[in-house]
Amino acid sequence: MDDRSFLDLIIALLPGLGPRDRICLGDTFNREEELIKKTKGDIEKILGHGLKIFWDIDAIRAMAERYLAICKMRSINWVSWTQAVYPPLLREIYDPPFVLFYMGQLPNPEKPLLGMVGTRRPSPEAFAQAYSIALDLGRRGISIISGLALGIDAMSHRGNLEGGAPTFAVLGSGVDEVYPSTNRTLANRILETGGALLSEYPPGTGPHRWNFPARNRIISALARSVLIVEAPRRSGALITAGFALEHGRELWAASSGIESPERGNFGAVYDKQGTTKLAGDGADIIYSANDVLEKWGMEIAYNNGILAGEREPCEISAGNAGGRELAASMAKYLNIDL
Repeated sequence: MDDRSFLDLIIALLPGLGPRDRICLGDTFNREEELIKKTKGDIEKILGHGLKIFWDIDAIRAMAERYLAICKMRSINWVSWTQAVYPPLLREIYDPPFVLFYMGQLPNPEKPLLGMVGTRRPSPEAFAQAYSIALDLGRRGISIISGLALGIDAMSHRGNLEGGAPTFAVLGSGVDEVYPSTNRTLANRILETGGALLSEYPPGTGPHRWNFPARNRIISALARSVLIVEAPRRSGALITAGFALEHGRELWAASSGIESPERGNFGAVYDKQGTTKLAGDGADIIYSANDVLEKWGMEIAYNNGILAGEREPCEISAGNAGGRELAASMAKYLNIDL
């Protein structure tokens, strides 16, 4: 690790600063010694506003040393705003993370990502459609970026993996603190197949509820387009939708999020008000992976009516099974609860 990287780690750990403040300091200082010599008053002058924190740069530097050791021990890397390899799409937004921690491989900036998010308690139809779309896109080498949450996020990652593409998860915790813990096996598969776990939070950071809305902006920023599969009116998925509009990304709603029944077996009720509103506000409806390919201007190749390169990883066929039957089949195959 060079001196610049360590300086960036120190800046990332300074308390009480927003993303723009950290970028300002990153652009101001080139060496650790320059920052260490500054007083709190000096930093306030550089930033143009006061700081409601106790300034102890020696303590912060010691903390950075500890995090450096943790990152080496746990194979955690980071990329900072000051580096050329920082994701270019993330650099375009107003408040990008100054440092992005990651395990695995960063997304290839030359290949588009589809953001796929939704409720943690999806209907069987949405459960099945998320898996199917991500699977077919994976067969075409298109990766999904999502949040590793239960429900739609997890099924999107699983489908993408089964389709053969690396998939990417942005966490609302440190990359070494996978949440929920039931998705640790899925997280390991993501790393084993060339994807990555990403987070702006340092190692050891727990899944605090206020972290998740902020992480959604990273999902949106890194995606070419964002697909909301199924979401209630008040949900993190709609926060991601808001960021997508702010970032100038194409925003779509999945057909299962607006057309499938809101009441299922045994009295289960599925809240689709968020996706229904998105469609009412003009979001395009996505029925299959083909719709994504068409909107991106990509060629759809068929062989006897089957998407080119298609393979059956298990006894599942989206074309001849209803949503509930398909969801049940997938749940059994993946050994997860529906």
